[in-house]
Amino acid sequence: MTTSNCDPRPAPAGGDRVGLLNHGRDMVAIPGPSIIPERVLSAMHRPMPDIYSGDLVTVSDEIFERLPDVARTTVGRPFVVIANGHGAWQMAISNTLARGDKVLALESGSFAVIWGEMAALSGVKVEVLPGADDLPVDPDAVRERLADDPGHEIRAVLAVQTDTATSVRNDIAAIRSALDDTRHPALFMVDCIASLGCEPYEMDAWGVDVTVAGSQKGLMVPPGLSFVWAGPKAIAAHERSDIRVGYLDWSSRLDATAHYQLYSGTPPVPHLYGLQEALTMIAEEGLESRWERHRLLAEAVWAAIEAWSSEGGIGFNIADPAARSTAVTTILTGDIDAEEIRRLCAESAGLTLGLGIGDFAGRAFRIGHMGYLNPPMLLGTLATIEAALVAMRAPMGESGVAAAAASLGAHFG
Repeated sequence: MTTSNCDPRPAPAGGDRVGLLNHGRDMVAIPGPSIIPERVLSAMHRPMPDIYSGDLVTVSDEIFERLPDVARTTVGRPFVVIANGHGAWQMAISNTLARGDKVLALESGSFAVIWGEMAALSGVKVEVLPGADDLPVDPDAVRERLADDPGHEIRAVLAVQTDTATSVRNDIAAIRSALDDTRHPALFMVDCIASLGCEPYEMDAWGVDVTVAGSQKGLMVPPGLSFVWAGPKAIAAHERSDIRVGYLDWSSRLDATAHYQLYSGTPPVPHLYGLQEALTMIAEEGLESRWERHRLLAEAVWAAIEAWSSEGGIGFNIADPAARSTAVTTILTGDIDAEEIRRLCAESAGLTLGLGIGDFAGRAFRIGHMGYLNPPMLLGTLATIEAALVAMRAPMGESGVAAAAASLGAHFG
């Protein structure tokens, strides 16, 4: 007689099988909020301290000393906003522009346009330079538009480095060249919310006047903090701004005599401890090494998509690899139901994928490959997606998991 630990009861049938395999740690693979490292979570888990002196002041000072390094600037003054990225957008707008000023928003998806819409609510005139959802900003089109503005009515140019809707990566240095070639004095403002700490970014070398970012993506801290780095030209523009918002006003923050004034009031205590630890982790890895890790992980995702691709099935939104973000990938699903892929991954395996937003709703999903991520986490994500495609009997070329493993394996050892 033999014994077995197997349950002799028949497996549940039909809908009762939903979630049968889903009993481990959930995996969130959306393009922010990204996975928070245990070290950051532990650093945040503490009682409230004295906010006027002692350790928190030291932590705050260290953060403001380190923030310029992440944006690669020695001249950009960092500001911290207790808000998501939209709060940083508003800070950049309200401190550098005046009512009636014109800005040029460079469309390459959703977010530069939304930033412009926020500026319009503050009384700023907004012109959108049209772009395509599957292409980066065309620097020549920017050059042509600025050359057609001899009176310099355009006071600022708004761009994103990576648009999380389309997963395009714009060539920020080339756009700067368009301003330089036309000798246009407009402020150059760049949203790095999805890309900072993931993609190469050089605020000083690329001539960016205002950089905007958030805590919840490449910087590995929960949502709630956003950042603005303001260069000398932006600080000078502050003098003529007439749409300042009290809480966001740079004047009081520039003249701060106590550290809590840098936050216009009570500091965001847990987030500051978490950010200190995250910046320490970034420094330990090295920013250039971090950029390289993100590139290799992104290439594994691209290898998987290339292998999966088939008529009526999975495909890239951004065809040109040089224009693809290394932080997020938007995947078109052709005739396959994108929401069914997301549902199967979430309910059957505990994997949350990013939904298609804007014009991509229902016809795409997104993988966030940013921040605290390694090959087991990424390969598990890709394998789960492939399992969902198999379960759906979706058209599929070859195994994307095998292609991704080969891509990553080339860098092992």
